[in-house]
Amino acid sequence: LGGFALLGLAEALLAVSMAGIDAVGDLLTPAVLAAGAAGAILLAAAAAIFVRFPLLTIPALILAAPFRLPLDVDREHRFFFAVAEGGKLGRLIPLYVVLTAAVAAFLYRALRRNEVAAPPRLIALPAATFLGFVSISLLWTQDLDAGANLLAFFLLPFAAMTAIVARSDLAPWLPKALAVIAVGLASVFALVGLWQEMTKELLFYGPQLEVANAYSPFFRVTSLFTDPSLYGRHVVLGFAVLLVLLWARTIHVAAAAALMAVMFAGLYFSYSQSSWAALFVVAAAVTIVAGDRSARRAVAAATAVAVIVATGFIAVQARGESIRELTSGRWLRAELTIDVVRGQPVIGAGLGAQPKVSRELRAGRNAREARFVSHTTPLTVAAELGLVGFVLYALLLAAAVRMLVILRRSRPALGLGIGAVLLALFTHALAYSGFFEDPITWLALGVGAAYLAVPVAVRESEAAPTETGRVQAERVPSAR
Repeated sequence: LGGFALLGLAEALLAVSMAGIDAVGDLLTPAVLAAGAAGAILLAAAAAIFVRFPLLTIPALILAAPFRLPLDVDREHRFFFAVAEGGKLGRLIPLYVVLTAAVAAFLYRALRRNEVAAPPRLIALPAATFLGFVSISLLWTQDLDAGANLLAFFLLPFAAMTAIVARSDLAPWLPKALAVIAVGLASVFALVGLWQEMTKELLFYGPQLEVANAYSPFFRVTSLFTDPSLYGRHVVLGFAVLLVLLWARTIHVAAAAALMAVMFAGLYFSYSQSSWAALFVVAAAVTIVAGDRSARRAVAAATAVAVIVATGFIAVQARGESIRELTSGRWLRAELTIDVVRGQPVIGAGLGAQPKVSRELRAGRNAREARFVSHTTPLTVAAELGLVGFVLYALLLAAAVRMLVILRRSRPALGLGIGAVLLALFTHALAYSGFFEDPITWLALGVGAAYLAVPVAVRESEAAPTETGRVQAERVPSAR
């Protein structure tokens, strides 16, 4: 419980630091206090539901994770909130609400039981070490505002979320429920994207996308997000889970084909190269792990053909173009990030500082900072956290791989599903930022840790006999 107390204290101090001490006085107005009281009542009601039905915690968190509300948070607004304008979206407010209620319910149950189960050290130790170093880097970061923002709105809440999920109760129906949520959300996102393609109207968007769609020969959709690549990432996650279900033979082929067609069509109109790359890698990996010999040969042949075609396409497109133009500026972003690594090789420039430092090194302070975001997670980690942080990042990834190997022995479908999700996120983050800033990453680690916490004897007794490399549906333990 001490860890949750420290996280809460850190969040409070960061909030006061970012808002300013004067904002505390603004909170004491009657209108804000009344709104706060109403919100507290709603949170208490949600927490009571989680106390009564703790098995709903993980599904509720996953269901809320992708969504942002079109709300602008600013102390200038009467209730600190106002409807966002210009196609913008705000913070992960639905997730924060569910997470706050889940934390309150967890603490209530823990105090009543007077005991708290420890999460598996395999994931807890590298995750805590990495997050601890990330937090300490705020002391030397060269962009304090960006670092505090990442810590307060992403990493610290996600640390609490992972700790909650890793200690959550489990039930036989939970893996199926999580799969239904993942596939269902991806299908809804894809359908909204198809509607946007037909109507040529976006719900949410950034200013650059609005201009690009006005003058480009193709129209990029965003579904319920502001960025086509972020939309594509969530469709790929559902696609990855659906592939696992198909190989596990827990879904009818016709139903899977229909859902894949919807997702494929929706993904197409995102025109997101990073999403297509992630989909290809995940589809190949899942087939290699779960398929039979003929399927693996087919994947090998398809991969060879894809490499040849891609090489030829790049060669044709590269005529008269530099590699920077060919990669839509990503190569330049990588070069600028490497410059930051060279300047601070050991401990990095600090959390959130990479875009600012890259801008100052190459273009001066007047250039737009968004142009210098790395969009490559390993490079971003190396630039902001140095060699020390990169090693901790690699250790966390290695621990995740080890966790998946252990889970695959007793629960092949579950282990492969979590692995497919993490692989999709990792691959996508090689060309688009947001691996650690995506709550799905930490939810996947937390769910894996929760099943890893099941006693070894139980895991071994529940292991389903499978053919080598084949995935079958498996039973899971009742609530712990």
